[in-house]
Amino acid sequence: MTRKAAHLISHSHWDREWYMPYERHHYLLTELMNDLLDMLEQDPRYRYFHLDGQTIIIEDYLQVHPEKREQLEAYIKAGRIIIGPWYVLQDEFLTSSEANVRNLLIGHQDAAKYGVISKLGYFPDSFGNMGQAPQLLKQADIDTAVFGRGVKPTGFDNVVIDTNGSGYESPYSEMYWSATDGSTVLGILFANWYSNGNEVPVEAEAAKAFWDKRLGDAQKYASTSELLFMNGCDHQPIQRDLGDAIDTAKALYPDVEFIHSSFEQYIDALKKELPDNMVTIQGELRSQHTDGWGTLVNTASARVYLKQLNQLGQTLLEKGAEPLAALARLASGKAYPHQLLTHAWKTLMQNHPHDSICGCSVDEVHREMVTRFDKSRHLTETIIDESLQAIAGQINTAGVAAWPEGSLPVTIYNMTGWERTGTVRIELIVAKSYFKEGPNPPAIAERLAQVPLNLDKGVLLDDKGQSISVKAEDLGVHFGYELPKDKFRQPYMARRIALTFEAQQVPALGFKTWAWISEPTSQVETPHSPLVVTDSGMANAHIAVRIHADGSYDILDKATGHTYEGLGVYEDCGDLGNEYVFRQPDGDVGLTTRGLKARVTLVESEPYRVTYEIKHAWSIPASASELFEEEKRKMVPFRKRTASRSNDVVSFELITRISLEQSGKGVQVSVSYHNQAKDHRLRVLFPTGLTAATHLADSIFEAAERDTTPAEEWINPSNAQHQQAFVSVSDGAIGLTVANKGLNEYEILRNGKNTIAVTLLRSVSELGDWGVFPTPEAQCLGDHSVEFAIYPHAGTAIQSGAFAAAYQFQSPWFHTLTPSRQQGSLPAAHQALAWSGSSLALSAFKMSLDHDDIIVRMYNLAHEAEPVTLNPSFPVASAYRSDILERRHEPAEITDGFIRSTAGKCEIVTYALQPKQS
Repeated sequence: MTRKAAHLISHSHWDREWYMPYERHHYLLTELMNDLLDMLEQDPRYRYFHLDGQTIIIEDYLQVHPEKREQLEAYIKAGRIIIGPWYVLQDEFLTSSEANVRNLLIGHQDAAKYGVISKLGYFPDSFGNMGQAPQLLKQADIDTAVFGRGVKPTGFDNVVIDTNGSGYESPYSEMYWSATDGSTVLGILFANWYSNGNEVPVEAEAAKAFWDKRLGDAQKYASTSELLFMNGCDHQPIQRDLGDAIDTAKALYPDVEFIHSSFEQYIDALKKELPDNMVTIQGELRSQHTDGWGTLVNTASARVYLKQLNQLGQTLLEKGAEPLAALARLASGKAYPHQLLTHAWKTLMQNHPHDSICGCSVDEVHREMVTRFDKSRHLTETIIDESLQAIAGQINTAGVAAWPEGSLPVTIYNMTGWERTGTVRIELIVAKSYFKEGPNPPAIAERLAQVPLNLDKGVLLDDKGQSISVKAEDLGVHFGYELPKDKFRQPYMARRIALTFEAQQVPALGFKTWAWISEPTSQVETPHSPLVVTDSGMANAHIAVRIHADGSYDILDKATGHTYEGLGVYEDCGDLGNEYVFRQPDGDVGLTTRGLKARVTLVESEPYRVTYEIKHAWSIPASASELFEEEKRKMVPFRKRTASRSNDVVSFELITRISLEQSGKGVQVSVSYHNQAKDHRLRVLFPTGLTAATHLADSIFEAAERDTTPAEEWINPSNAQHQQAFVSVSDGAIGLTVANKGLNEYEILRNGKNTIAVTLLRSVSELGDWGVFPTPEAQCLGDHSVEFAIYPHAGTAIQSGAFAAAYQFQSPWFHTLTPSRQQGSLPAAHQALAWSGSSLALSAFKMSLDHDDIIVRMYNLAHEAEPVTLNPSFPVASAYRSDILERRHEPAEITDGFIRSTAGKCEIVTYALQPKQS
């Protein structure tokens, strides 16, 4: 008989904040760490402790106990406290692709200070696992992942559902896990959860009962004689008598080798015994082959405001601060702010643990998250402003003959990966006077108010002298200030105007400059706009929109001739669930705005944009019925609740603004509302009318293809899923893509129309999970505003390029007021990097910490190889293939200034370009 080994791995799964506010958990963390250090000192039998895969624990502990740094560092370097590889244990689907990379990169950088890092893909409690995780891990030299969810059914309160080795994708707790590109790692499932070795008894009789069951449970799924037992659980104090408990177990089971182990020791032993009949699981692990109730996917719609703030924060870093800082470095020599960017990322990522960004904690936690989002954004915006000024200081406006003396240049920046056209609004100072010029601010303001503006005569010219349509508005006199680098602050009063126009063909990773001429010396002809207002909508060269009396709208794609009808209907239904799970009341039929007369008003008609406002005066149930409160108090499981919606109603006015731009290939929509109702869910519906068994959802470094009809095991009436930037349905010939800003939950309805339903709001009143934790702020009462865009197209979202429009929709424009008649090294229109690859998405343009290389990261959305060409506008000394840790690998050949390569199917490719020193 093969001798079995029982590996006990001590740990404490540390949710940084959850059912208590952060500082209460923080207090307990300091106790845990103090006890751990004492234990390691006192008992040599206590050999290892796994620090939950996240380096932020070290930061949090040393914040309170800096005097423990030397002792802590000694145990880390000795390999007894195992740290990394992540900064935090994030929710993978609700954080962006680059956020997942930064989490791994910063975790490695922090661990490098101690010289030791755990090379283990640790996902103990992620609410599903991203399909590209194996590729990310392999690029970081990690060949094994452990995870708790996504394969075997895990129910409420983390109860593992016993299927006797069947009913899920692998018969073993060990399997191979392959990413979309084919990268494969060893996958280890916590088949009996990450607490199956928790609180091991010392007393013999209790130990016998404990181990008889636990050994049997582990052997049921294990593929080898190496058995894994996790000695810990959520916020679990260390087991101080573990050494005695192991001694008891050894005496009771002489045929079992009990080891106080580490993952490294366990995995080394495991790999020597792996059988030949291991299963390979593919791509995303989202518990597809379960009953659908324990996936926790509805955390994607809990507290939507958090998701919106997160999307904004991530995008400002990825498509603002990082590329602009890199461009400023290349253009002006301004130092790249590595440490400041890391601090901004860390502050943002402190909101990324799964119980934080998922919105499934107590109210105090999420209040503090809003402050963190603000702090990260404020720093990010400061980096952006400083970088923009450095770049603007290098733009040669004196060299543009078309701009006369007295013109006011404005530069529009596009930090996405594709050329971009879209409507922008900027503010210009046309006259300014500093306080020191006197006599006093009111007098200065009065003087500036008399300055003539000639707004009706002004024109906006590009660097070739071509005029574009612009709307100029007088904003009056406002206070402002400057913070010079060499003197005290300089307050002033300024006369401002606003310019709104369509910025056309702004280069990718670049900028384009226009100039406002308030008094042109000659007549300039403005090109005709193809944008028109029709009897019931609007149209341009690409699409036509017809708005119905109930506020729904049809969109005609002129390229394909296909019309999508009845889009934009709102649906509201009851929700008896919690922050984790949506549960519609039995017999509840969702209310919709279909047929509800709306007030439709044309509110903007300019050559660059037409906008209609649609107002719905709606009444919906005020809350769930009174029975719901009783059921929550008694902890009636959400699936067994029998409450209904209240007969009382409240008003629910929806104000929708739908816009079509002059060059737009889709429509942009904003919706605002004041929520007074409780216990409900609001969605917007887009019936595609297309026949398709699968659809695409933007996910982490991929457009994931998902089945619209769930597996046979799925019994949850809802089949909601995660998305990042977009969801798309296509029948192969035509398709409809819906983009969003921070709306991470969608469902493709199985109603014969393949309707895309995007969740705008979910109002719930309790945390859920293992206790009674009221969360009244999760009802999300008050004012809300959401944004989405709709793109019809030929083919799929990838083939048509609609994916690029969706990514650009999430990204802000940036602008500077550029000094007039200035000499500079940069032209009025400039692109830092030109590149090609029709199915590629640009993910990052930044600088590396180790070498100050320009890091260019792309990923291939197609399932076939795609040629890649890079043509940097800056001189490059050398180029390398790199990875997500930004290391230099094999050199990339540069020929005539071009770098040519290939991205394999669904491959994440990174290049490190070393700029030549000037």
